Amino acid sequence: MIALRAMPMVLALISASGAGEPWPRHTIDSSSRGADGVKLLDFNGDGLEDVVVGWEEGGLTRLCLHPGVQRVRAPWPAVTVGPAPNVEDATPVDLDGNGTADVVSCCEGRTRTVFVHWGPEDEEQLLTPTAWTTEPLPESVNRMAWMFCVPMQVDGRRGVDLVAAGKGPGAEIGWFESPGDPRDLAAWKWHPLGPVGWVMSIQCRDLDGDGDRDILYSDRRGSQRGIHWFENPSAAATAWPRRTVGGADREVMFLAVGDLDGDGTDDVTCAVKSKPILFLQGKTPGLAWRAHEITMPQGFGGGKGVAVGDLDGDGRSEVVFSCESAVGERSGVGRLVFDGFPTGDAYMVDNVGGPEGIKFDRLELRDVDRDGDLDVLCCEERESMGDRLGGLGVFWYENRQRRTLETVR
Repeated sequence: MIALRAMPMVLALISASGAGEPWPRHTIDSSSRGADGVKLLDFNGDGLEDVVVGWEEGGLTRLCLHPGVQRVRAPWPAVTVGPAPNVEDATPVDLDGNGTADVVSCCEGRTRTVFVHWGPEDEEQLLTPTAWTTEPLPESVNRMAWMFCVPMQVDGRRGVDLVAAGKGPGAEIGWFESPGDPRDLAAWKWHPLGPVGWVMSIQCRDLDGDGDRDILYSDRRGSQRGIHWFENPSAAATAWPRRTVGGADREVMFLAVGDLDGDGTDDVTCAVKSKPILFLQGKTPGLAWRAHEITMPQGFGGGKGVAVGDLDGDGRSEVVFSCESAVGERSGVGRLVFDGFPTGDAYMVDNVGGPEGIKFDRLELRDVDRDGDLDVLCCEERESMGDRLGGLGVFWYENRQRRTLETVR
């Protein structure tokens, strides 16, 4: 006897002005080529987060300052903080502890170097290119193709350290130890944690509830692929035990951490290349994960990034996802609102991005316009701009408040 599975009910979100209408898109910066990832930090202390982006094809890293609510829908004031050939990731961090944020750029290709862009101490000079100084981190030079970096106080000593990883032959995940004088870049020391194939995400958070931060990451290629985390050992230990969350049989992309099922325990949600979104349900913190699949809706590209948050204010988390290969009429950014447990294809689909754009990247959810709801920040690097591939640049989608639901069977 063959068991027949009941066809799930799929819901579609429809705006008041038409089915599947994209959210308004506001450009932050489109001055270069190949915008590759967005990260945020308040650089000037005005209480508004600013945006740092590496431009891979442009070979540079830029800072965009939030202009205030009145001008937030226009392009933001921006500055090139320094050259960064083949940049894959740009991370804001006060590396020397002087109260002024700096930027760290991870570069792949032939560059294979991590660069530090030292920020000006005078906040009035943030938008002055010559006030920024760029230096390579010697321990990083030609060690691997660098893909991602996040700040973390790893050893409990001196300044903030850097957790970083790369891709390709000889790639590792590990951390750079800050010396007594963080400005002395030659004194930084690299500590490998393990081999990797192609790291997409790194998050530093307390996964096992023991009071210290662990290292969670997604690795998309090779024998080490999957979603794993390194458990922070005691201060006297040197080895970081590696635990697997899931996805070892998938090409996992960017991940997000958040309580997707509303049970009070953080879950891990991860985009998968050309496959369903992977939902790893957390049961016991850091120790037990149950894998579920969330079907990618039709009319979108292949999975690239995910973010988890409550965008409609109903107290339940939703998934926002980004895509690559969003060619033709396919959309590159969408939102899923779940009809019950977040798995399968029982959800409402919100077409956030529309058909413009081909290759989207990391997502961040923030209340950019300060109107009380979460907006979506992203970047796109492959949209055709006349006779060249220039990309849509860096932008944010404005959250729409009015919704009309229509049931589609």
